[in-house]
Amino acid sequence: MNRPAALNRTLLALIGLVLLAAGGFAVATYFGRLHLLDPAAPLVPGAAPPPTWVFWVAIAVAVLLGLLCLRWLAAQAFRRPKSVAWRSEADTGALVLDSGTAAGPVAADVEEYDGVRAASAWLSGPRDAPELALVVTTDRDADATAIRERITDHAVPRLKQALEVEDLPVRLEIRLTAKSGARAR
Repeated sequence: MNRPAALNRTLLALIGLVLLAAGGFAVATYFGRLHLLDPAAPLVPGAAPPPTWVFWVAIAVAVLLGLLCLRWLAAQAFRRPKSVAWRSEADTGALVLDSGTAAGPVAADVEEYDGVRAASAWLSGPRDAPELALVVTTDRDADATAIRERITDHAVPRLKQALEVEDLPVRLEIRLTAKSGARAR
């Protein structure tokens, strides 16, 4: 279960329902279907402006909401597994390896394949059961099946051997670029 995605969908659904209900209430009141409010009544009673602090609070809340919305948008755009520090206790001492460092050579290998423009790789999970997330950007006319097979037959076994693991689940995402022709190095 992907908790952030489930939370995202739940919050978006709730916000959508609240906005839909508010819009329906406003339209029904305007056309006289609901008689809870008088459509001819002023929005706020009295003609005096509110105290100055009300404006400052409204500005602060608006800025805070805007920053939270930007944070949410940034989280949507840059979603990737978190890097994990693996520790190995050996006779000679402790070894600490960042999972991002271990995944870097896989991306470099895949970038050398024909038709591949760019690749990025991340390892997540514990040291004894890692998972590989691989995003590969290819030319529009590249053979995606051949690239996938080469990754499965070449890059993944090399990583499994380096990490000394039997099983390595791979989540592969192949993106096609609109550009064509030779890639720049």
